[in-house]
Amino acid sequence: MKIILVNSSPNKNGCTFRALQEMKNVFDQEGVISEIFWLGNDGIRGCIGCGKCLSTGRCIFNDKVNEFLEKAQTADAFVFGSPVHFANISANLSAFMDRAFYGKTRIFAHKPACGIISARRSGTTASLEAINKYFTISQMPIASSVYWNAVHGKTPADVEQDQEGLQTVRVLAKNLVWLTRCIKEAKIAPPDSEVPIKTNFIR
Repeated sequence: MKIILVNSSPNKNGCTFRALQEMKNVFDQEGVISEIFWLGNDGIRGCIGCGKCLSTGRCIFNDKVNEFLEKAQTADAFVFGSPVHFANISANLSAFMDRAFYGKTRIFAHKPACGIISARRSGTTASLEAINKYFTISQMPIASSVYWNAVHGKTPADVEQDQEGLQTVRVLAKNLVWLTRCIKEAKIAPPDSEVPIKTNFIR
């Protein structure tokens, strides 16, 4: 079993990384292969709506998105982590997920996922909802925890003091492993997909 954790913070070893590392520690204890995939701090460009990926399965901009998509094909579950920027997910993660998910349901469908947020103070639940929307449009089961998936602090040292947040993250990691194992070991074929229906509301 393989899980990819995406770190969208421009600070590679910051608060978001600390939260993801807490999850990775659980995965290691559970004997699960996992990788923290850092988006970097050069900036991820947004989708231009060209539609080329609908036929190729890859973005025309050959950057971190395509690198991730190659790994995603063999992954069994995903974690997407983000700091709060202006009460929302990072611009990097928004652009990244737009391009990674658009037209690529076949890569993600029926694979469990979850989001994890780090914040100094507030904006966590709004950011978590933004991440979850990518899962709900891609037929992905969402793992949950005992509280909303967030840690608080301005520095990784601050996050260390957020014992409730770290506990929430650990429970989230265990639930993600459990959910993924249940799906894999059940060996039940996923439901057949229907042909997409597009309704135009402008008539």
